[in-house]
Amino acid sequence: MSWKFWQKKRAALTDDQRGALVRLVSTAKYELIPLGSILTKAEALPQGAAVTVTASPSHGIEATFDLAEELAARGHDVTPHLSAHMIRDRAHLQELLDRARAASITKAFVVGGDARDKGEFHDGVALLHAIDELGHPFTEIGVPSYPEGHPDIADDVLLAALREKQKTATSMTTQMCFNPSALSAWLTRMRAAGITLPVHLGVAGVAEVTKLMAISARIGVADSARYLKKNKAMVGHLMRGGSFGPDAFLEALAPTIVDADARVQALHVFTFNQIANTADWQRRMLNGELTG
Repeated sequence: MSWKFWQKKRAALTDDQRGALVRLVSTAKYELIPLGSILTKAEALPQGAAVTVTASPSHGIEATFDLAEELAARGHDVTPHLSAHMIRDRAHLQELLDRARAASITKAFVVGGDARDKGEFHDGVALLHAIDELGHPFTEIGVPSYPEGHPDIADDVLLAALREKQKTATSMTTQMCFNPSALSAWLTRMRAAGITLPVHLGVAGVAEVTKLMAISARIGVADSARYLKKNKAMVGHLMRGGSFGPDAFLEALAPTIVDADARVQALHVFTFNQIANTADWQRRMLNGELTG
């Protein structure tokens, strides 16, 4: 990594901006996927880390809760994903809510999900309504948001759904994005449209640029993938081996992050289960590259 580059970037930030970035990085949430040797990899998590656990269609939502319960028992602040398309019916949902209550899990993230629709709940809105009706242990409920749109859902439909979700949800997490200008512009539009939910910035953890570009194309953020390819000097090619770290992306967003009207509340890191790399990035950032 270029030390001169970072010295220049750090000098360009105001004290308020540096403080806001430090706050986000220090409380970053690690997104984990319940696959393979994840419990071994999770040993690299900082003590008491905030962790979200995704729902994998190939393993079922029970795997999500198995991992969430284990991580909660280890002292982490856990948020399991509740995927509408992976929950059979209200009885199944009640079982999951009971498991969360028994494990003292007080946060959830509600999504429609990638699994083929096979149950009672056809989208995140329907699932949110059912959770509210059944009663739940959650003090915080997050929902997804899409700064670059959704590959299968029109923008006006996404906005209408977000308006409905904010009646129950307490925050929205952005889909992975590499284009700070696009994210900032989207957030301005959302606030103008009456979306008041605090935002959790979804950023990619430390990963190979080529892998991130492939993932971007798959999840429908091709514009961001092109941005990443064209701007490696700023947001992509800063770490050894041509891998991405969210450093410059966050610094480019600093004016938005520090803006009280933007309501940027937290940082959500998509780790791709590369937990040790993300933990190392977090330590490095807090040991001088934002505060030094």
